[in-house]
Formats: sequence, structure tokens, C-alpha cells
Amino acid sequence: MSSQKLKLGFIGLGIMGGPMAHHLLKAGHQLFTHTRSKTPDYLQQDGAVLCASAMEVAQQADIVFLMLPDTPDVELVLFGENGVAQGLSKGKAVVDMSSISPIATKDFAQRIAAMGCDYVDAPVSGGEVGAKNAALTIMVGGTPSGFERIQPLFELMGKNITHVGGHGDGQTAKVANQIIVALNIEAVAEALLFAARAGADPAKVRQALMGGFASSRILEVHGERMIKRTFDPGFRIELHQKDLNLALSAARSLGLSLPNTASAQQLFSSCVAHGGKGWDHSAMVKALEGMANFEMG
Repeated sequence: MSSQKLKLGFIGLGIMGGPMAHHLLKAGHQLFTHTRSKTPDYLQQDGAVLCASAMEVAQQADIVFLMLPDTPDVELVLFGENGVAQGLSKGKAVVDMSSISPIATKDFAQRIAAMGCDYVDAPVSGGEVGAKNAALTIMVGGTPSGFERIQPLFELMGKNITHVGGHGDGQTAKVANQIIVALNIEAVAEALLFAARAGADPAKVRQALMGGFASSRILEVHGERMIKRTFDPGFRIELHQKDLNLALSAARSLGLSLPNTASAQQLFSSCVAHGGKGWDHSAMVKALEGMANFEMG
């Protein structure tokens, strides 16, 4: 399938969506795009066709990818005026790579399937670096046939691709991912702040820990960000807060306690109160530094 030239659509060309769409274009597929902000120059230079609406993208493309910030954005783009649903015809497919509510996803899938189209939820992990390097982790929900149809295209954007289960299960896996990431950021921030406050060089402590059982991708990438104070996103705190809201609201409906997820959310809220909703999520360390009245860098 990947050797065949396909008509693909991509809606949402931000920090993540732009590079992801570019990989599809560079593989030789025809690309129809629509985005709220300006379409990146590199996509236009390589032949992306700009469309006036999401409906037009769906009319032109056989498979439409979405990479949008939140659940209401996906609902509006799919089912709003001049939305994707108005441009679909039987046999097409919608692939939502945004991170949104698993419950809403099941509803969206049902509505798109009723039109005779495939619906696949495929949220990603790996951030801007993973998007640029085509090394994303992709967590997929949908029918086996829907997954098989899109898999060759996922392989152009990511490395670790897992069909988790039915519609919404990809989103559930992404929420679980975001819980682990937030709690790891908190752990790394507390450890490096402790080391710095105790008088040790946090960079050397991080280097020592990278060789042991405490080693992690978060310690490697975000630990360095904390030490070097490079808090440009990356992945914005406001987006991680959205994901943790999904976790905490779902947990409440399941009668489940997620105490450390809740505390991580509160630390993010402290950052937001200090003007940090657009900071990279590694800046959670600044909330802890505020409570300690001590800055490691």
C-alpha cells in the first residue's frame, strides 16, 4: 500500500501535525491540508494542496488524518459546518491522531462508521522530536481491518505501533501514557531539586543516575531541560493538563483514585498561575522550586 500513491488529507499542522504530514508527503502521497494557522512553508514547497475547509479535504482525500488540540476541536472539525463528515463518501477513512476523550471517540467512531467509512483513533507519544524523526509511538483503536488499512501510513510517522483494541482503546492507552509521563517528570524534578539544594551538581547527579535503575527517557531529555532551563515547548503544560483532566474525570466515573496524577495536575496548575501554560511540561520543576524558594539553575 505504501508504494501506491494515495490521496491523503491532513487537518491540524502545528508543532506535531506539520512534521507528521510532511513524512506522508515525502513518501510520494498526494496531500490535501487544512489548518487554523498558516500552513508551514515546507509543506507548500513540497506540493501540499491547501484546502479552504475540512469538508474540502474530505472530498479530495480517501484517508483524512486529524491532529488537533482537544475533544471539542475534533468534534467541530468532524461534524461542524463545512466539516469532514460533510465531505465524506462511503469507503473513505478518518484517522484521529489527536489526544482526546476515549468516551467521545467511541461516539465519533459510531457516527463515521454509520456513513460507511473506517474510523481509527491513533494518538501518539514522542513529542516534537518524535514527530520530526518519524519515531512516534502510535497507540491505535479500531477494527482490525481499519488498522491494517492505515498501518503502512503509520509506519511513515512512527516506530512503535500497537493495535491496542477497539474504538477508544488507543485514546485510553494515551491517557495512561500521560499519567506515567507526568509522574516521571515530577519524580525527576524532585530528585534533581533535592540534589541541587543539598549542594551537589544536578548535571553530574543526572549523569550518574543515567547509568542505573533510575534511568529513563524523562531523566535523559527533560532532566537536561530542567538543568539547562530550556522550557520552550516541546509539549505545552496546557496540553498535558488537558490529558490529565481526561484521566481524572474518567477515574472519577470509574470510582478510581489516582492520587499522584492529581498532585501532578496541581503542580501544573501552579505553573499556569505563574504564566506558564505555554511552557514545556518539564517546567513542572518550577512549581517545586517555588515551594522550596530555591532554583536549581
